[in-house]
Amino acid sequence: MAGDLMGPWPASRSGSGRRLGASMPPEAGRRGRGATSNPTGRFEAARREICHDPDWAADDPAPLRTQVTPERSSRIIARNTSPDIPFDRSINPYRGCEHGCIYCYARPTHAWLGLSPGLDFESRLFAKPDAARLLVRELAAPGYSPDTIALGTATDPYQPVERTHRITRGVLEVLRDARHPVGITTKSDLVLRDLDILAEMAADALVLVSISLPTLDPDLARRLDPRAPRPEKRLAAMARLSEAGVPVMVNVSPIIPGLTDHEIEAILARAREHGASRIGHALLRLPGEVADLMADWFAEHYPERKERAFALLRQARGGRENDPRFGHRFRGEGAYAAMIGQRIRIAGTRLGYGFGRMALNRDAFRKPGAQLALF
Repeated sequence: MAGDLMGPWPASRSGSGRRLGASMPPEAGRRGRGATSNPTGRFEAARREICHDPDWAADDPAPLRTQVTPERSSRIIARNTSPDIPFDRSINPYRGCEHGCIYCYARPTHAWLGLSPGLDFESRLFAKPDAARLLVRELAAPGYSPDTIALGTATDPYQPVERTHRITRGVLEVLRDARHPVGITTKSDLVLRDLDILAEMAADALVLVSISLPTLDPDLARRLDPRAPRPEKRLAAMARLSEAGVPVMVNVSPIIPGLTDHEIEAILARAREHGASRIGHALLRLPGEVADLMADWFAEHYPERKERAFALLRQARGGRENDPRFGHRFRGEGAYAAMIGQRIRIAGTRLGYGFGRMALNRDAFRKPGAQLALF
């Protein structure tokens, strides 16, 4: 049961009544991880809380090791009808993400697997080794009509395990051969490994790469997304991509009230210097368990900023910590959200950015196997 997968640290409560999952040395057993706890998934019938006893050395948690489990799927392209996002189809080669971004809105999906949205999400991963084969079949299906596939909408397609699994590269090879448009979202300079494919696709307006950069502060980045490349490496990746003719979007996301919001103009300026030509942005979202995980993270790393951050977020979310309504999820509403949007527009216009995703080429598409059908 899921309780057996939970970490060996106790739950406690803050003065505000919010459940915390950490009363342990800050780095004990989880160096390089984002979450401070491993709470039981919300669908489990029982909750296990194991108390840390300082008198027993055996209670000191061993370092977490990343586990990767193959996942067999019947389909690889996921569809959506959300009016908040500029694509209707996506591919995620992995479930869970080793980058460990504490703010990741995909964390609650691990609860559906009987695992924790906390440390399990960043250490117990699932890989889809059949992704390329399934993609060939789906692109070749009768009636398939091409439009931009978003690669990496929930978890990063270039997280560390991609170095050995190479599932993302296999997907890109299929898309390149089919001349199918793709938009990639990542935090990793590992994307440069596939520069040969990306440059070839960019020559036919088939690709846009979005690099997420919520902060320029390396110390803050180490706490926010501990296993993602540091900000300078992401900027260097933007420059390399741009030099190769690959269009680059800087994704200032998430904007965290009271923590990273003061950096907006500086991020946009640095990214522009490194070749980014388009802007994306989103306000912090706290769906499901992410609200408690983020509160625990603030309590450990920036306790003096916690109350202000959540107060500003509630101001932009209609008095709540999360607003799931279409049209409001990513941008928020009210004076604070309006100010963020205005700052993005003013700075972006001054720096010569385009806004949002660019239209990619759909007319070059050729179904896999179409040439063989001529013989």
